[in-house]
Amino acid sequence: MKKLQNSLYINTQGAYLHKERETLVIDIAKEKALQLPIHSISGIFCFGNVMVSPQVMGFCGERGVNLAFFTEYGRFLARVQGKQTGNVLLRRTQYRHADTHASEIAQVIVAAKIQSQRQVLQRHQRNYGKQPQVTQVIALLKSTVERLKVTTDLDTIRGLEGDAAARYFSVFNHLITEKTGDFTFNQRTRRPPTDPVNALLSFFYAILGNDISAALQGVGLDPQVGFLHRDRPGRDSLAQDILEELRAYFVDRLVLTLINRQQVKSSDFIYEVSGAVKLKDTARKTVLQEFQARKQQTITHPFLKEEVPLGLLPHAQALLLARHLRGDLQHYPPFLAR
Repeated sequence: MKKLQNSLYINTQGAYLHKERETLVIDIAKEKALQLPIHSISGIFCFGNVMVSPQVMGFCGERGVNLAFFTEYGRFLARVQGKQTGNVLLRRTQYRHADTHASEIAQVIVAAKIQSQRQVLQRHQRNYGKQPQVTQVIALLKSTVERLKVTTDLDTIRGLEGDAAARYFSVFNHLITEKTGDFTFNQRTRRPPTDPVNALLSFFYAILGNDISAALQGVGLDPQVGFLHRDRPGRDSLAQDILEELRAYFVDRLVLTLINRQQVKSSDFIYEVSGAVKLKDTARKTVLQEFQARKQQTITHPFLKEEVPLGLLPHAQALLLARHLRGDLQHYPPFLAR
């Protein structure tokens, strides 16, 4: 398993990132604000009006460093991509599976996603006591997983996934114990998010999705050709597939922790006339620190039986999917925390 290195998050508007020999330098208002060794960084994430020198872009493309650009809302814009790595035969196999065996992989991905959603709900019940609405959804999600076991039609699998997501988010507000300010969740909204809870969810989903795309590319897979998500120009469908396994465990739990521990407040958000809601620069720095800390936490991987930092879960799942497609594993083992 590869070593988890640090990620650099730049969200100060007008910042300029450039290279000086073997170091990265961030200038703010033409003054040097930060300098750090370039070889200690595995990913660079730029939010809003952040400028990057051609030398840094070239280095990232050559060395496989994940350099990505997002809006201030956290919506993904672009990624610097170097030469494609891996065996072309692996990608050919991926494309064939997407045409002929998509439902087999989609089925286990959706089942793992729903199991993780159930675990989030069950964890809340253990900590805060049972609530009838939440208990009902837990039971419904369990029955959905049972239906998935006997379902091979891809459209039906997609329908079950959508229904499970709607039921899960219908009780998400019950998981928010600190209902102060605007921290009330009514429904999932995106592009743009229209409340602080959705703003946090969308922000972290976008960052994690980019990590997954980079991990897939790193093992030689094509992030754009998925099994559950349909092909769409400009969308990394395979990355969205793997994201489904990790959303609830990695992101949803983090968002609930940030809110319930009052590490974020309604005053940390900007409410625009259009109805869109986004994090302020200072709050973005705070939540990114918590996200990085979450990536450093370790877990015993349920299939590999190894201790893995959460930040390497995208890499671990990309490797397992590649092994399955090569024929080294009979079935793809999705991530499911115990």
